[in-house]
Amino acid sequence: MIIEVTEEVGVAASPETTWAAITDWARQGEWMLGTHVDVTAGDGRSEGSRLSAFTGVGPLGFTDTMEITAWDPPTRCAVRHTGTFVRGTGLFEVRPRGVGSTFVWHERLEAGPVIGLGWKVVGPAFRAGIRYSLRRFARFAQAR
Repeated sequence: MIIEVTEEVGVAASPETTWAAITDWARQGEWMLGTHVDVTAGDGRSEGSRLSAFTGVGPLGFTDTMEITAWDPPTRCAVRHTGTFVRGTGLFEVRPRGVGSTFVWHERLEAGPVIGLGWKVVGPAFRAGIRYSLRRFARFAQAR
């Protein structure tokens, strides 16, 4: 089963400022609900760099490993999810919008049968969590 999620938020900051905020991996936990991100290989600012994101509370959660597959500042960062729990692709896009920008988050995830069945239950909460995180992100980016 393929799960696709696309959410976006308007940001009252330039595309360059929005991009800098999105790709500040060390500070992503300040706006992304229950997540901590580390650069595990490379500089975190180029294709081939690897990231590790733990999402959860305390010891309960999962680690999502990723490799950056496209790096086009200040508009596009694509990743391939390489973990055992999360597989697929992700995309962060920044689009100019008047005097500000729009941040678009897109995930295309491969789900096994158990996750596929569970998605009907957790999917709405997952989407709500992303929307909440994106609203936090807009405030985070605007304060830079």
